[in-house]
Amino acid sequence: MGKGLGARELAAATPATRDRYVDLLRVASLGVVVLGHWLMAAVTADGQVGNLLAEVPALQPLTWVLQVMPVFFFVGGFSHALAHRSRPGYAVFLRARLRRLLRPTMVFIAVWGVLALVVQLLGADGGLTGVALRLVTQPLWFIGIYLAMVAFTPPLLKAHERYGWGAFGGLVAGAVAVDVLRFAAGVPYVEFLNFAFVWLAVHQLGFLRADGMIRRPELLAGAGLLGAGLLVALGPYPLSMVGMPGEQVSNMAPPTLALLCHGLWLVGAVELLKGPGARFTARARVWRGVVAANGIAMTAFLWHLTAMLGVYGALLALGVRLPDPATGTWWAHVPLRLAAAAVLTALLVALFRRFESPTPATPPPPGPATGTPLAALGITLALLGVLALSMTGLGGLLEGHAATLIAARVTAPVAVGMALAGWLLVERPTARRSR
Repeated sequence: MGKGLGARELAAATPATRDRYVDLLRVASLGVVVLGHWLMAAVTADGQVGNLLAEVPALQPLTWVLQVMPVFFFVGGFSHALAHRSRPGYAVFLRARLRRLLRPTMVFIAVWGVLALVVQLLGADGGLTGVALRLVTQPLWFIGIYLAMVAFTPPLLKAHERYGWGAFGGLVAGAVAVDVLRFAAGVPYVEFLNFAFVWLAVHQLGFLRADGMIRRPELLAGAGLLGAGLLVALGPYPLSMVGMPGEQVSNMAPPTLALLCHGLWLVGAVELLKGPGARFTARARVWRGVVAANGIAMTAFLWHLTAMLGVYGALLALGVRLPDPATGTWWAHVPLRLAAAAVLTALLVALFRRFESPTPATPPPPGPATGTPLAALGITLALLGVLALSMTGLGGLLEGHAATLIAARVTAPVAVGMALAGWLLVERPTARRSR
C-alpha cells in the first residue's frame, strides 16, 4: 500500500485478517468529537465563545454517550499492540507510529504560529480573532496524550503480556488512589497523575482486546455505567463528562475516576456492537468510505476548530447578527452552520492532507537499541511541547503569555520549540538513512 494509491485501491488491497471494525471506531469516534465541538460552541454577537452545555444544563447527560474520546484511545491501544509486535525495537516502533501523527501537527502549528504573529503585529487580535488564537490549539492536548500512549506502549505491553488484566487493574488502582488523595486528603497537584493513570488504563483495554481477553463486554459496560452513576450521585464528580467553564471539578482536566468508569462503559458498549459493526464494514462501499476517512482523519481533527471559527468570523464580518445561543432561531440555524463548517473543513483537508500521508521512509535495521535514546528524547520533547501549546494558546505571543506545565511556566514560542525539536529527532534519523 504505497504512496499514490487511492481509497478504492487501498480498500481492495485490505487483507482478510484486518479488523475493519477497529478502523470504523477510529473514524467514528473522531467524527463524533468534531461534531460535538461544533455543536457546543455558542458564539455570541460580540464574538465571545461560550459552551452550549453551560447554557442548557439539561443537555449534559448526552455527554455520557457523545464523549467518545475513550473509544479512540482504546482503539489506539489495540493498534499499538499489533504495531509493536510487528516492529520490535523501541526506536523503530516510535518512528513508525509518529511520522504520520507529528508531520500534520507541526504543519498546523507552523501555519497558525505565523498567522498569530502577523495578526498581533497588526494589532488585529481583538474580538473573535483573539478568541480563536486561544482556542485553536486546545485540541492539541489529545495529540499530547496520544504521544504519551505511544511512548509507554512497549513497557505497558510487556506488563500486559505478563499480568493480563492485572496490569490494567494496577492502572485503575493508581487512578483510585489519586482521587482518594485528591478529594479525601486534599493533596495538592496529585490529580495531574490521572492524566496518565486514567488514559493509560483505557489504552490498556486495547491490549486486552488485541489478545481476545475481553470476553464479557456486557459486564464491562454494566460495571462502568454503574460505577460512573454512583460516583456522580454520591461523590464530588460533576454530571458532564466534558469540561465545563467555571466548574471547580472537571471530569476531563484532569481526568477522574468517574471518567475512567465512563470509558469502561463505552468500551463495553462498542464491543457489544462488534458483530454488527464487522458485518457493516464488510460492505465494499462502506469499507471504501472508512479507508478514505482514515486517510484524512487527523488533518480534519486538527483543522475543524479553524473551520468552525472561520464560519462564525465570516458571518460577523458580513454583518450578520448572530442569534442568542440556545434560542429557537439559534437551533434553526444549526444545520446551516454545521454544513458550512463541514465544507470549510473539507477545503482545509484538501489543502493540508498531503502532510498526513508522507512517503514512507526506509526503516532502520531492527534492534532494540537502534536510536533509542534519541527517539525517547524526541517523543518526550514533542509531547511536552504539544501539551504546553494546548494550554498557552497562540494569543499574547508578543507579551510573553505563559501557562504552567507540570511545575514550570512555559510560553508558546518555547512550546513550539520543544515540539519542533522533538519532531526533528523522531523524523530526521530515519530520513538520513533513507537517503
